[in-house]
Amino acid sequence: MKILPLFAILMTFISCQSQTKELSLKPKPGKAVAVFAEGCFWCSEHVFEAVYGVDEAISGYSGGTAKNPSYHQVGSNQTGHAEAVAVFYDPKKVSYAQLVDAFFASQDPTTPNQQGPDIGSSYRSIAFYGNLDEKKIIQDKIAALSVAKVFAKPIVTELKPVSTFYEAEDYHQDYVKLNPNQGYVQGVSLPRFNKFKKVFKGRLK
Repeated sequence: MKILPLFAILMTFISCQSQTKELSLKPKPGKAVAVFAEGCFWCSEHVFEAVYGVDEAISGYSGGTAKNPSYHQVGSNQTGHAEAVAVFYDPKKVSYAQLVDAFFASQDPTTPNQQGPDIGSSYRSIAFYGNLDEKKIIQDKIAALSVAKVFAKPIVTELKPVSTFYEAEDYHQDYVKLNPNQGYVQGVSLPRFNKFKKVFKGRLK
């Protein structure tokens, strides 16, 4: 008779443990923050943390409506969220426009709801803007890439205002750095990063 209540308590505990918390996007004085989604956040975090002037990139979820979503909930493509990164940076060292350059240099923005082997709305490309100036920078970049025909297909990156950002579970943070020999990292993350380094014209650390 006591097994069912204990089971319910255990499942509640596990559920609570998997919940995420909202991350404050208020930067420190003299700093700034940008939010991007471009497929697997393991790859994105590794890319942006290599850019000169970036203090930290945090993996998380944004762009949806569900509160405190878990990795598995976001991966079900039912929450509206995409895997994203919050990039905290020093605008005296790197501009928002340069971060947008890094964003487009580190992905294929022409594949709807897909990035490489990862398929689903949680892997879609989104450039989040904090104000109209940032929105125009993104729009101008898309226009320039389109005119130059950098990509064979039309860019499908979404433009969305910055919204609530939920920090991903601890084990996702600095994943590439902490798990360099993991299969996905070796087969997807690092090749993508190496390609980015060849394409990106900005300064790296």
